[in-house]
Amino acid sequence: MFDGKSILITGGTGSFGHRFVRTVLASSKPRRLIVFSRDELKQYEMQQKFDAPCMRYFLGDVRDQERLRQAMRGVDVVIHAAALKQVPAAEYNPMECIKTNIHGAQHVIEAALENDVQDVIALSTDKAANPINLYGATKLASDKLFVAANNIAGGRLTRFCVVRYGNVVGSRGSVVPYFKSLLEQGASELPITDERMTRFWITLDEGVRFVFDSLKRMHGGEIFVPKIPSIRIVELARAMAPHLPTRVIGIRPGEKLHEVMCPADDSHLTLEFSDHYVLRPSIRFHHRDIDYATNAVGAIGSPVEPGFEYSSGGNAHFLDAAGILSMNERGQTA
Repeated sequence: MFDGKSILITGGTGSFGHRFVRTVLASSKPRRLIVFSRDELKQYEMQQKFDAPCMRYFLGDVRDQERLRQAMRGVDVVIHAAALKQVPAAEYNPMECIKTNIHGAQHVIEAALENDVQDVIALSTDKAANPINLYGATKLASDKLFVAANNIAGGRLTRFCVVRYGNVVGSRGSVVPYFKSLLEQGASELPITDERMTRFWITLDEGVRFVFDSLKRMHGGEIFVPKIPSIRIVELARAMAPHLPTRVIGIRPGEKLHEVMCPADDSHLTLEFSDHYVLRPSIRFHHRDIDYATNAVGAIGSPVEPGFEYSSGGNAHFLDAAGILSMNERGQTA
C-alpha cells in the first residue's frame, strides 16, 4: 500500500517506529521512508538496522514547526507517534508534556496542511478517554486537534484521523520488560499497584497492522479503536513468575484501576465494526458530508447501545495466564 509513496513517522526511533519501519520495508517499496526524531544516538543505532536506499533520518523535534515543514516536503503519508508518554513524569513536568503532545500535534497538522500531505494518522492512547492524568489530558487535546484539522483543511486534500489503543506488550518503559528486569536481578517478589487493576493488551505488530488498516478505512475525522483483549495485572505477575509472591505498592500518581477506549458519554458517536470501533467526530465538517457507517473499503458498522462503554475492566475478552504468556512471547519476537 506504500509503493512509490513518501512516508514520514514522527518519534520514529521508538518501539512503534522500529516495528512500523520493519513492516513497511518488508511489505512495500516506498519512495522515501523518513524517520523524524530528536535523539541522534537512537537514529544512529536505528540506521545500523535499517539502511535501505529509501531510508531518511531527520533530526528534529515536533516542537520545532519550521523543521517539520522542511521534513514534510513531498511527503504523502504522516504517522504521528512522537509523544511524552510516562504518566508520572508528565504529572511532575506538566508543561513539557503540553509542549510536545499538544503544541507538537498542532505543528504536525500545520506542516501537513502546508505541504499537502495526503493522509495523517495520529497515535493516541486509552488514557485519552475520560482522562484523570495530564498525559491523558494532553492526548485528548491532541485527538481533538487532529479531528478538527479536517475542518481546517477545507478544500485541501489532507485527511486526518486518530488511532487509539491500549498498553503495548514489551514497549519501552512498560510493565513486561520491568518485570523481566526484576526477575533477571533475582527478585523475591513482584510489585503490583492494585490487585483489581486491568489493562488492554496489544502487540506492536497488531498496533502496526491496525494503523495500516485504518489508513485504508479512513474518510477523515475518525477515532479508530481495535477490539483487543484485557489482562489483570496480578494475573500478569503470576503468569511471569508463578513461584513468586506479589506485593501491593499502591496506585502511582495519575493511574486508573481500569482504562477506557470508548467512553459511555460518546456512545452516541460510536459505531461497531467486526474487529474495531469508530468514534465519529462530534463536530460537523462544513465542506463535506460523510457517512462514517460505511468506511472507505465498504465495511458497514452499526451504532452501539446508548451508554455503551468499552473498558478494560468490562471487556468480554480476558486473557488467562497461558494467553498472557503467548501474547508476551509474540510481542517480543513477532
